[in-house]
Order: sequence, then C-alpha cells, then structure tokens
Amino acid sequence: MVKFYESFFNYDYPFPAVSLAYFLRYPNPYATHVLSTDVIDRTFDPATQQLHTTRLHLKRSKIPPTVLKLLPKGILGASGDGGQSYILENSVVDVKEGWMKTETRNLEWTGILSIIERQHYRRAQDEMASPAHSPKDLVERTKNEGTEVTTTVTLLSRFGQAKHLRKKEETGATSPTIQSNATSDDEAPARKGFFSSWSTSSLQRTIEGIGLRRTREALAKSKEGMNVVLARLRHGGLVQVLEGMQEDSHRTFGQDPSLPWKRAWRQGQDSDSEDQ
Repeated sequence: MVKFYESFFNYDYPFPAVSLAYFLRYPNPYATHVLSTDVIDRTFDPATQQLHTTRLHLKRSKIPPTVLKLLPKGILGASGDGGQSYILENSVVDVKEGWMKTETRNLEWTGILSIIERQHYRRAQDEMASPAHSPKDLVERTKNEGTEVTTTVTLLSRFGQAKHLRKKEETGATSPTIQSNATSDDEAPARKGFFSSWSTSSLQRTIEGIGLRRTREALAKSKEGMNVVLARLRHGGLVQVLEGMQEDSHRTFGQDPSLPWKRAWRQGQDSDSEDQ
C-alpha cells in the first residue's frame, strides 16, 4: 500500500534566485514549526560543477489526532504525540545547467508513516534554449525568467505489518506439516489470518490518506514561504532576507532581533566610511 502525490508549479523568479531562496527558506512566516536547520555535509564537484548538500531539519511535529486514535496506547512513549521530528534533506544543484534536485524524508515514526518528497527545480523551458550572455548581463537576462518545479511525494505506512508477519511466521512454525483430514477448527487460524491482514491493510490505507491530506497542506504553505523569501530577495537583496529571517525567529521563538552578522556588517560599513 503506497500513495503518490505529484504537483507542478512555476515561480516567476529566475533559477539562481529560487535555488538561493530554497537554502534560506527557514525560518519564514509559513514555517514556524521548523526549530533548527543544520548543514551536516556539503561538497562541490569541480568536474560536474555540482553542489551536493545534506542538511538536517528539526521540526515541531505532532501526529494528527485522527491517527493517534488508531494507534495503541503507549506507542508514542511519554511525549504522547511525537513532539519533534528530524527530517533529512539531500540536494544537488547544477547552476551551469540550471537545475536542482532535492529529496527529504522523515527519520522519526517511519513505522507509522514514511514520507519521501522529491523536487526537481529547473529553468523554464523557454529560457533554457536562450543564447549565452556575459556575466555582466546576468541581472537583465534573468529579469523575466521563471523556474519550474515538479514535486513528487511517496507515502508508505508499515504500521502493524511487522506484528502481522511475526504472527504469520509463528503460525507457520507451529502448524502441523500434513493434515489430510482437516476439520473446521483447523481452518479457523487461516480465516483469522485473512481478516487480520485485511484489518492491517485498511489501517495502513487510512494513515496514508491522512498523511496525503496533510502533505497537500504542507506543500501549499511551503510555496507561500518560498514566495516570501523570494520577495525579500527581490526588494532588498540578501540583507533583507537575513533581516527577515531574524524577525521571523524573534516572532516565533522570542530571540534577540540583533544578529551578530548584522552588527559585523554595520561595523564593516563604518570602517569603509572612515577609510574614505
């Protein structure tokens, strides 16, 4: 039992801006559940001109009440609702060819529901065939460019599957090898196994369906969050993006709005002014 979801979306921004916004999208007003983001590996391949990045996101993630009702008591431990969860993200960016591929997957509660999200960002097809320009023309050349995004999500629930397989193995190990004159009592375990399998399958489909609905909502918020970052990038450049990130952190977590990078940047500006 697997559910798939696919969507297509176009950003009215050039690929360099969209790929940059992707790595700067947390925090934003539509992602207040993201607690932290850490880069755990980053390499650049000079042969292929590709940037490979692995990041770990910590998110505030509560299991939906409808799913909680389906789970046995005590399966979530003391937290009772999952609390927080880690998301592993892998990405590859090819600036020369104009594409980026990403994959994210949950590391917590994979036995209940495993969610793998893959995205493919690329320059709009009309722009990919355009003639080459010098680096000085980059701003003018990318003004009217767009970026296409294809998102594919795979949802798989294995809840109850291990228990069902374990019972099946135990039943197979203890059952007689040959039963020539089987009675109705001998057939009862087989019928019980059939209904048990049906119940497990139904439960898995229900969990996957709930996960699919939440995935659609999350993707819509993700687009809005990206648009916020892109608008900041367009109107104020990287400085406004970083200032916006700090404001979002302050609203969400109550952190000090004065960032070390901001103070350092201002000190650098003052030093340049004094030198002049």
